[in-house]
Amino acid sequence: MVKGWVFSTLLVVFLVCAPPCGAFYLPGSYMHTYRQGEEIGAKVNSLTSIETELPFSYYSLPYCRSKDGIKKSAENLGELLMGDQIDNSPYRFRVNVNESLYLCTTDPLGEADVKLLKQRSHDLYQVNMILDNLPVRRFTEQNGMTIQWTGYPVGYIPEGTTDVYVINHLKFKVLVHKYEGGKVKVVGTGEGMEVISETDSDANSGYEIVGFEVVPCSVKRDPKAMTKLNMYDKVDPVNCPVELEKSQLIKEKEQITFTYEVEFVNSDIRWPSRWDAYLKMEGSKIHWFSIMNSLMVILFLAGIVFVIFLRTVRRDLTRYEELDKEAQAQMNEELSGWKLVVGDVFREPTSSKLLCVMIGDGVQILGMAIVTIFFAAFGFMSPASRGMLLTGMIVLYMLLGIVAGYAAVRLWRTLKGTSEGWRSVSWSTACFFPGIVFIVLTVLNFMLWTRNSTGALPISLFFGLLSLWFCVSVPLTLLGGFFGTRAEPIEFPVRTNQIPREIPTKKYSWLFILGAGTLPFGTLFIELFFILSSIWLGRFYYVFGFLLVVLLLLVVVCAEVSVVLTYMHLCAEDWRWWWKAFFASGTVALYVFLYSINYLVFDLRSLSGPVSAMLYIGYSFIVSLAIMLATGTVGFLTSFSFVHYLFSSVKID
Repeated sequence: MVKGWVFSTLLVVFLVCAPPCGAFYLPGSYMHTYRQGEEIGAKVNSLTSIETELPFSYYSLPYCRSKDGIKKSAENLGELLMGDQIDNSPYRFRVNVNESLYLCTTDPLGEADVKLLKQRSHDLYQVNMILDNLPVRRFTEQNGMTIQWTGYPVGYIPEGTTDVYVINHLKFKVLVHKYEGGKVKVVGTGEGMEVISETDSDANSGYEIVGFEVVPCSVKRDPKAMTKLNMYDKVDPVNCPVELEKSQLIKEKEQITFTYEVEFVNSDIRWPSRWDAYLKMEGSKIHWFSIMNSLMVILFLAGIVFVIFLRTVRRDLTRYEELDKEAQAQMNEELSGWKLVVGDVFREPTSSKLLCVMIGDGVQILGMAIVTIFFAAFGFMSPASRGMLLTGMIVLYMLLGIVAGYAAVRLWRTLKGTSEGWRSVSWSTACFFPGIVFIVLTVLNFMLWTRNSTGALPISLFFGLLSLWFCVSVPLTLLGGFFGTRAEPIEFPVRTNQIPREIPTKKYSWLFILGAGTLPFGTLFIELFFILSSIWLGRFYYVFGFLLVVLLLLVVVCAEVSVVLTYMHLCAEDWRWWWKAFFASGTVALYVFLYSINYLVFDLRSLSGPVSAMLYIGYSFIVSLAIMLATGTVGFLTSFSFVHYLFSSVKID
């Protein structure tokens, strides 16, 4: 598709630079202009924490509620799977009106409320608020550096004390940009052109919300005086932070008063660039180092493959073709290395059905990953559309079931020489990976149900996913399998002997395969750190340009590693290369899983509770399994092509 090194380089540079630049409209995010004094309501998402992966509803804590009651926002499949629960909130803002308002005063706290507030504060839970689709940001100073966070804490514990103080006053700063409507606007009507007057176009003028920030603090107020006020009555502003003796302590029989103030600030930020502050690309030098490191590995392995092809294989084949028939017959008796297994190299492997199923699932997962990351690199799956990335991945996975069924059944026909049993192969392909994921997620879901977490899937969604699986994915996989029966099987270039050749004893064969996985892992482990930080520490990940480049480099490294290991096994007269070619690159998943455990121990040291740890390990297992299937498929298909090409040039009978 991409021709020429120049175009390739330009494409890579564009993919890498486009996401952080932010000078484009993010699909799924629609501009809304507000009039002076127009009322806007903020929304709240699930409470989340970097210490535990158990999200909870905002209203599980004794917070103020809107006069209209709790209203849930419509959510897509990705949001539901991620545990998002977006509700309305009592916080309202009038555009370009600075004010300080009273919300409510709670009843005296009971023992259960105090325990829950303290527990959520200890676990570092954050309140995630959204205004005009922008998450609220706050800033803290650590070691002389300004760190940006999304959300604000439920409470805090000052150093040197065990007292817990609740965050009950919020100072919001809303950045707005004045949008001026065009002087003349031309609209196509189907029969001609219509010109809208300047007066009419002025109606399009207004204010765009381009930033949403908060400074949280704790303030103790007189509950007797506060209870006389009504919601949205004016109160005195607060200078945050507040001294501890004037802060609101969490203890029994205390009444908590919630207030907030808002300040609107004019900004030069334009609406298309309002996400830039959230998507700043940190550590770009590290990303480039990762890519350069991967390129060095690729060049090293490419050199080995070059030597194999040009100095060994080509030399042997050229010398063999130059001999006469008598010399060839004499040479057949003196064959060594890979040429000795010519009658066994295409012998059917053990557990051939499982191999076909795993290759089919690997093709499906790899296709899903490449297409998803490709579109994400061009900004089609932005954080402005919450859950779209996960939703897109699920939809693509189901649609690619037809490719999985085709690949699995065609490989089955190639190995067996017949289409008999193709339905069983197709069914197994449709149920192998999704079935394992379904079992793991069911166990994890029961854990979440017992904790009343919003991360637990509702029963309706649970059965909805089952319906998508059996009504969309399975039929498409069966259809792909049917097409596979109509495709011509791949013909082997040499005949297979009836009696298998004895394989010399090799003690360290599988150790080489385990070691081979370190090379593909070295390609992605730096990027893996940023991905894990995004998933488990609540940071935005938007350098999909880098991720696409790393993915392509990973595919190349997996292909090269598998070819080298396959050639080594053939030279050792080991014709059982099928599974070894798969795991030569697929073992990278083992190192990904071990790295995930290392990340849990050293970077998520504060992860609290066995349920949180089990969730982390369960999700890491699913991801590692998907990586094994995808990378193993790359290695197998490359090795199969290599072996087929190698022995297609041999004239040994």
